[in-house]
Amino acid sequence: MFSPPVVAMIDIMITVQDLGKTYGKKTAIAGLNFHVPDGQVTGFLGPNGSGKSTTMRCMLGLDTPTEGRVTFKSKSYNDEFARLSNKPSVAGAILDAGWFTPARSGRSHLRVIARGAGISDARVEECLDYVGMREAAHQKVGDYSLGMKQRIGVAVALLGNPQHLILDEPVNGLDPEGVSWMRNTIRDLASQGRSVLVSSHLLSEMQQTADRLVVIGKGKMIGEYTMSEFLADGTTVLVESPQAAQLCDALKNRGLAAAAQDTQVVIALEHADDDPAVRAQVAALALEYGIAVTRLETHQENLEQRFLAATQSVQEYRTSNAGN
Repeated sequence: MFSPPVVAMIDIMITVQDLGKTYGKKTAIAGLNFHVPDGQVTGFLGPNGSGKSTTMRCMLGLDTPTEGRVTFKSKSYNDEFARLSNKPSVAGAILDAGWFTPARSGRSHLRVIARGAGISDARVEECLDYVGMREAAHQKVGDYSLGMKQRIGVAVALLGNPQHLILDEPVNGLDPEGVSWMRNTIRDLASQGRSVLVSSHLLSEMQQTADRLVVIGKGKMIGEYTMSEFLADGTTVLVESPQAAQLCDALKNRGLAAAAQDTQVVIALEHADDDPAVRAQVAALALEYGIAVTRLETHQENLEQRFLAATQSVQEYRTSNAGN
C-alpha cells in the first residue's frame, strides 16, 4: 500500500520570501513572494522566459538565489535544508524528463537513488506500484515512451515520501491518456496532504488541476490567487430586462457591482463561485419589484483568456492581429 506522508501540523507549506536571482547583469527573478499550502495544488504560471524554472531550481537549492529565501516546513534551505541528510523526505521534484541513462532500467534508476538516500528497495517497489510501472521496471529507460519516463520521474520524486512536490511541466509532450493520468496523480498526491507546485503551459489542463495560482511575468510577481479569484475578473452575470435601470439600482443597493445599458444589466462577480447566489438575488429582486427578466446567464472567461489578459503587459512579443 502506498504511504502518504505523516502531516504533523495543518500549516505546513512552502514559503517563498523576496526571492531573487541574477546572472551577471541579467535579473532572472526579483522580489518573488508566495506560498504553496499543504493539501492543495498550486499552479505556477508565466509566459516563456518569465523565470519559472529558475524559481523552482532556487527553491530546491540547485541554484543559489541572490536574495531572499525559501522555507520548507519552516526550514530554510539557505541554512538548513541544503545540509539536510533527509532531503528526499522534505521535497521531491520533476525538473527534466531527459536526465535518465538510456541503457539503465527504470528499477535500477530508482534503486541507485534510493540507496544513496538510505531508502529501502521495498519503498522502490511501492513507488513503482503507485505509478503503474512495476511490470515495465525491468526495461531500459531508452525504450520507454515519454509518458513512461514521466511516471518513473514521479516515482523518483516520491521515494523519500516527501511532504512537498515541485513539478516543472510534468504534462509537456504527453498524449491525452498521459495527461489524464498525471492530472489524477497530482490531485491524489495533494489529497494525501502534500503541497504541490506545478508549472504548465497547458492552461486548460491547469484549470482542471490547480486549486490556487501563482502568476509571474518577466521575473516579477503578478499575483497569488485561488482559482476562483483569478477567474472571477472575467466572470459576469448578464440580465436582459425592459426595466434594466430599475433592476440595476436595486442590485447596487444590495452591494452588487452592477451596470446598466439599454435593456441589459451586467454584474461583475467578486468570486467566480458567487454565481449561484447572485443569480438567486436577481430572481428575488425581480420578483420583489415586479421586474420582468427575459434573459439571465453567466459569462465566464477560461483560464487561458484570463492568463493572457493578466500577462499582456509582460509578454515578450505581441502581434497586431492577435484577435484575427
